[in-house]
Amino acid sequence: MDWPHDPDGEEGSEGRRKYGHAVLAKKIDEDEDFPLTAEEYVEQYGDHPVRIDYETVVSVEEIFEYVDQGEFEDFPDFHRALGRALREADLWPYRLEHA
Repeated sequence: MDWPHDPDGEEGSEGRRKYGHAVLAKKIDEDEDFPLTAEEYVEQYGDHPVRIDYETVVSVEEIFEYVDQGEFEDFPDFHRALGRALREADLWPYRLEHA
């Protein structure tokens, strides 16, 4: 896929230093951007790359296909919704082993 910027550059995952939630969160201002709708976020960043792990890059829009919330009231609300979406999409690289 042709990305609007390098997924590992300073606009992306900062040279592979930031992944998943961190990449999504750095695109918004906690004090100024809320409440925020999913539609607004995807409209602005939908084609941006998000590095999930060392071998997986997906678009913001792909992740938001799994977001079940239309609006986020604050930063923690945004994080919870995105965490659920990443898990639902099987894009959460950390797994807990259940005994």
